[in-house]
Amino acid sequence: MVKGSVFDLFAAAAARNPQGAFLCVLPETAAAYGIASGEINYAQALERVLTLSSAYQAAGFGSGQRVGILVENRPTFFWHWFALNRLGVSLVPINPDLRAAEIEYMIDHSDMCAAIVIPARRKDMESAAAAVGRALPLIDVDGTPAPLATPAKPEQPTSDTECALLYTSGTTGRPKGCVLANEYFHVCGDWYAQTGGLIALRQNCERMITPLPLFHMNAMACSTAGMLSVAGCLTFVDRFHPKSWWDSVRQSRSTILHYLGVMPAMLMAAPEAPSDRLDNIRFGFGAGVDRLLHAPFEQRFGFPLIEAWAMTETGSGAVISAHEEPRHIGANCFGRATPEVEARVVMEDGSDAPTDTPGELLVRRAGANPRFGFFREYLKDPQATAEAWAGGWFHTGDVVRRAADGSFHFVDRRKNVIRRSGENISAVEVESVLQRHPAIKQVACVATPDAVRGDEVLALIVPHEKPADETALAREIAEFCLSRLAYYKAPGWTSFVPSIPLTGTQKIQRGALKQLAQDRMEAGFCHDTRNLKKRSA
Repeated sequence: MVKGSVFDLFAAAAARNPQGAFLCVLPETAAAYGIASGEINYAQALERVLTLSSAYQAAGFGSGQRVGILVENRPTFFWHWFALNRLGVSLVPINPDLRAAEIEYMIDHSDMCAAIVIPARRKDMESAAAAVGRALPLIDVDGTPAPLATPAKPEQPTSDTECALLYTSGTTGRPKGCVLANEYFHVCGDWYAQTGGLIALRQNCERMITPLPLFHMNAMACSTAGMLSVAGCLTFVDRFHPKSWWDSVRQSRSTILHYLGVMPAMLMAAPEAPSDRLDNIRFGFGAGVDRLLHAPFEQRFGFPLIEAWAMTETGSGAVISAHEEPRHIGANCFGRATPEVEARVVMEDGSDAPTDTPGELLVRRAGANPRFGFFREYLKDPQATAEAWAGGWFHTGDVVRRAADGSFHFVDRRKNVIRRSGENISAVEVESVLQRHPAIKQVACVATPDAVRGDEVLALIVPHEKPADETALAREIAEFCLSRLAYYKAPGWTSFVPSIPLTGTQKIQRGALKQLAQDRMEAGFCHDTRNLKKRSA
């Protein structure tokens, strides 16, 4: 294990395999971003990082600072990340799909001192910073920083130094900022490189392709740190394109691919072809594959889909994966805990759940430090951090069952989170934005099943006045939300109701809400606005 910063991990890989490819930029991705295609080897990457790091150092960047970054899945993400990490600066990745209210919150909450941004979003960042009263220097994605008004003290980063602040949706409306140290990323890399079994990695020759975004833990920590640990090659595409995915896999010459649960369903929907089997792919790694499609997918395409479980908060400190047989394909199984991980399944009263009985999954690291490899804390929220670690165990909020052989099987999500196409959406966050619409008296959002995306957002709305045209108002409300939140958070379905089920203290009865949503959908009283939910620049 390389101690120190993520930059040290990168530099060690460059020393072992200087002429080996670090990044592969496919023509399709290059065209989407207007950049050059081709491969960038480790020596070239290291030169770019060191040059940029010197510029940052001269501009006064250093330990104790945070810098936002909104650059999509471009190679420059890595140059800025490693350059700043070398100086002890923490990175705050920003989802490019976020809009005004969300960006304002991140700028204010994170206390970022600057932000790296693509030209198309510069005005958005300027407006968001002004809205929260912050003077935020912006750095062009392909540029260099101007001197800071208040330079930082130079300090050598260590494994304990904050590396990144990743925001994850919770149940209380506002996203929580997970503080991640350099150690978190080292543990992710070590886990991937050393676990073995069906996901065994080889030194200096692996090539991984992923459509997952760099602002997520999976791509930024698992994929990147994993490949750095074995000096392998990363191929990031701008997003998942079902029609051209297999062409991208072949062009990249990948040996490993990462997936989201929605991907297998989309790929299986395409007509079968003689070229379906991919002998170069050793395994796929991800979560959430439809249990009925798991075995047919592996048979058709010729490689295993290794299901795994982790959270931004746990990192690889308590990852569980089905990397060894039996994998119990078709049973929502995500493997067995390794000796490094302690896990419990508990009932509502805190007692241990019997075998094959659903309960909440609690995890921690075995040994003297139960938080090893986990997030450090929720930024500025000690109460939420303490609640998450109540009783010395991390409470995941996921409901699972443990079979007699120790394998874990996913059941449901306990937290009030809508999971659409791999994105966690806080119902309360969407409700707080919709509540600003002048036609809405009261609103509650809930998950409704979607055949392609897993869940879709359903907004149950009590209007101030009975709408003359419900369809037109549903569309207006969806567009209102789309201008303020990421596209995937907006309602895909809207239903106008006379009342919302509430408790005696006027809180939404989430259990009753699910039944109401199901009844409205079955009765055909919901307006479909899913066609409005499209990515935009």
